[in-house]
Amino acid sequence: MTKNFDVQIIGGGLAGCEAAWQLAQRGVRVRLSEMRGSGDMTPAHQTEGLAELVCSNSFRSDDAENNAVGLLHQEMRDLGSLIMQAAEVAKVPAGSALAVDRDVFSQTVTKHLEENNNIDIVRERVDVIPTDRSVIIATGPLTASNLAESIMAKTGEDRLAFFDAIAPIVYHDSIDMDIAWYASRWDKGEGKDYINCPMDEAQYRAFHQGLLDSDKSEFKEWETSTPYFEGCMPIEVMASRGLDTLRFGPMKPVGLDNPKTGRWAHAVVQLRQDNKQGTLWNMVGFQTKMKHGAQVELLRTIPALEKAEFARLGGLHRNTFIRSPVLLDRQLRLKSAPHIRFAGQITGCEGYVESSAVGLMAGIMTAAELAGRDVTPPPSTTALGALLGHITGDAMADDYQPMNINFGLFAPLDEKVHKKSRKAAMTGRARTDLNSWIAQQAIAA
Repeated sequence: MTKNFDVQIIGGGLAGCEAAWQLAQRGVRVRLSEMRGSGDMTPAHQTEGLAELVCSNSFRSDDAENNAVGLLHQEMRDLGSLIMQAAEVAKVPAGSALAVDRDVFSQTVTKHLEENNNIDIVRERVDVIPTDRSVIIATGPLTASNLAESIMAKTGEDRLAFFDAIAPIVYHDSIDMDIAWYASRWDKGEGKDYINCPMDEAQYRAFHQGLLDSDKSEFKEWETSTPYFEGCMPIEVMASRGLDTLRFGPMKPVGLDNPKTGRWAHAVVQLRQDNKQGTLWNMVGFQTKMKHGAQVELLRTIPALEKAEFARLGGLHRNTFIRSPVLLDRQLRLKSAPHIRFAGQITGCEGYVESSAVGLMAGIMTAAELAGRDVTPPPSTTALGALLGHITGDAMADDYQPMNINFGLFAPLDEKVHKKSRKAAMTGRARTDLNSWIAQQAIAA
């Protein structure tokens, strides 16, 4: 093994790549270990590319003034995030959201890391946590079994897990645009950011019943009691909660005037552009655990998708994460073994951006430690600080579950503000406090 490095990062997903970039930009030599490309593969990945997106291609809202995840985008940009740079290069139309061409995104991240002289990308599977060097574990929710066993031995805790479902992707030229139409809800965006497939009440009821009756993936005995993450709920599980649950969720018709009738449909299936060419469209909110044959049969009952061809059908994989609130300190270090940091979804954050943000903080904190100092955690008034606080002690450890960034994690405002102005007030405060923190900590890359 090459000894000419300061930190070993295990995992070449979004968090690991961001951590490597932050370290390298500060002159730290990094060995980035990724098992894909060494003969191993996870159940969800399809390529050997670094930072491969295995679920949606959306980084969600890019509104930094009124949305917590949009604010997190901006804070990461302020700190020189590679993930946000690559997202800008790979950006595709998605209204007020930030969505990317997944292939261009992965290629851009990989290229930047390969060209950085401080980073050595090694295709290798790591089965045991090293004890003689600084380590960042960013293996994500699909950590290989041997390394997971090593993590359990170090943490002294059982793993927690939940299921994460993947939505189907449809070829654009197989969508019947005589029935469907382009529109963003409430006319936000450029007007062609989403394709909308309308359903009348009878069609919706038949589709809902079809979800309930469809063949589902069978689970092994140890999987049957694993909970779902609410933000990535399989559509058939949502359907089981009531007839109208989907109409108030991913199939909500509100704000979508059908130009063919001038009215809202009873329900609407939305598709979002998945690549720059516009040839692939992701079924929004249609994560599923249905068997592939059942998916094709049922999804083709949706008006405008009767002849749909699928570039990818939905799937399901088990996610793994540690009990971060009791195991990690505010520097993302394992309390029982401080040379080890964790980053990304394995800490219990949820979402591409959140995973990358934790990788960014792990990289910054590790670089500072190697320079002989600790970085004070970002203020809890910022998106980065709120996310860090949640996963390192602010969440209830006994029922700790994955969490997206949201304003509920932020420190409350000191003054009373009208409800309509609250989000803008919180983001304005966050921008001021983050800039002060960057200057005080002297952490700019």
